[in-house]
Parts: sequence; structure tokens; C-alpha cells
Amino acid sequence: MRIRDWLEGARLRTLPAAVAPVFVGMGGAAALGDLSWGKSALAFGVALFLQVGVNFANDYSDGIRGTDAHRVGPQRLTASGVVSRSTVLGLALSCFAAAGVLGLWLVVWAQTWWMLAVGLLAVAAAWFYTGGKRPYGYAGVGLSELMVFIFFGLVATVGTAWVQSYSAPWWLWVAASGIGLASVALLLVNNIRDIPTDSEVGKKTLCVRIGDKASRWLYAITMVVSVACAAIATAWWMALPMAACATPGLVQVMRGSKGKNLLGALRNTGLYALAYGILAGLGLALLPL
Repeated sequence: MRIRDWLEGARLRTLPAAVAPVFVGMGGAAALGDLSWGKSALAFGVALFLQVGVNFANDYSDGIRGTDAHRVGPQRLTASGVVSRSTVLGLALSCFAAAGVLGLWLVVWAQTWWMLAVGLLAVAAAWFYTGGKRPYGYAGVGLSELMVFIFFGLVATVGTAWVQSYSAPWWLWVAASGIGLASVALLLVNNIRDIPTDSEVGKKTLCVRIGDKASRWLYAITMVVSVACAAIATAWWMALPMAACATPGLVQVMRGSKGKNLLGALRNTGLYALAYGILAGLGLALLPL
């Protein structure tokens, strides 16, 4: 078993989008005059471990169902047989446990005990995306997209700011919605790529349900509204650099790229999410609101 295989299983390419909401939340806390580097570091740790846990959990659940046998993209550990099922499951649970420990530390420090319930809901949402007898990731009614928007947008962003400033102004919710939509776009382009293989194995994602063309338009709308959210939350001209960052992925998706040709769009959408986090975070921290 090579280190490269473990890194592929962890899907490190997803991590920039995972930490992007924390950048936005830090910007919000700074705008409110309450930025704490220590609390922000813990929030980063929670986001990273939760995302890697999600990746290993999806690898395990999809692998035991056989839905990853013919997927396009990086090798999955369980489906390929490179690692035993129990090992992948153990990795997922270990990452969730690490996220829980850091999250508990953050909650105790901030004295925001009610956020323990939010953390438990986040872990449950991560597991039941593809885990359990009836995973909502296979329902095809948009629950996956909704959960991504809530937990990798609103909760991660507003939660990061709240444990530092104990405040959540309207502009913070708008900025959080923008990064949430960027995360939804990342999920959409991933599922657009997998429409053929998901259809074969009965994995009813939203993209499978509504079809290729409608999914691409939904991706475009999601990206455009995300850019608009950044401009509304910070300054109108913020739409310019945001649009520049969004354009490469948008062009690739709307030109009809398929299969492996969509891997570039997946990468560019992830980079857009990271750029959103950094630019919106700086905008909130430095611009007069």
C-alpha cells in the first residue's frame, strides 16, 4: 500500500473548498473586530478532518455497494480492493472523531454548547450521504445539494464567525450563501461527470434525475448567483475578480465536456471556491460594510 494510494483516497483536491468557508468566517469575525487566530485554527482543523472523513466514508459506502466500479476519476480504495473495507471505514471514523475532538475544544473555548448539536448533525449528514440503508445521496431530489449548501456554506461560515464574535449580520449570511453555492457547484460538476456510470448502477443523483443539459444550466446558475453574493456582501466590484475565477470552469461545463474532460472543470470549480473564500474573506475584513 503506497502513500499515494492513501492520498488519493483522502481526495486532497477537495480540501481547498472545505476550508474556504472558514476564510469567509474569519473575514466576518475580523469585520466585527473579534478575530481569534486560535479559534480560526481549530475551525480549519474541524473542516479538514470532516471533509477527509466524508471522502473516506463515501469511498467505503459506494465501494460496498459497487457503485464505484466504473467511475471516472481517481481510484477509490474500497472499490479497487487496494485497502480492506474495515480499514477504510476505520479511517473515516477516525477523521470524524478528530473533527469531533477539535470541535468540542472550540465549543468549550467559545462556550457555545448548542453548537455540539450542530456538529453531530454535520457528522450525520456526512455519513448518511452515501451510508446507511437509504442514503440521501441516491434520492435524486436535491437533498445532497441542500446539505452541502447548509453545512459547507452556512454552518461552516457563520459558525466560524459566531464562535469568535457571537454575531451574524445579514451580510455574513449572504457571503456564506455564496460559498455554499460554490460548494454545490463543485458537487454538481462531479455528478455531471458521473451521470453515465451512476445511471448504470442505479445511483439516482439529482443530475441523473434531471439530465445532462439541465444539470449544466443549474451549475451555471449556481456559479452566477455565487458571484453575485460576493458582490452584495462586500462591494460591487468584487464581482469582477470572482467572475474571472468562475469563468474557466463555467466555460468547460457549458461547452459540453464529458467524462475525463470534466476533470479540469472539477479542478477549476474547486479553485473558484478557494478564491471565493480568500477574496470574500479579505473583502469582509478590509472593506467598510
